[in-house]
Amino acid sequence: MAKQQTFGDKGKKKAGDTKISVKVIKAFRSEKGTIKYMERFVKVDDVGQIEKMDFSR
Repeated sequence: MAKQQTFGDKGKKKAGDTKISVKVIKAFRSEKGTIKYMERFVKVDDVGQIEKMDFSR
């Protein structure tokens, strides 16, 4: 059996998505005083936009 899709075809397929997927980790103190972490994946156009975003619990 021959391959149906080449590596070049896979690259052309995803060319429409120009956003970058970034994992944002925020640390905060709980009511007990321990440190907890919140993780979230965010899609942005530019990495510099992350500093302007507001991430709340």
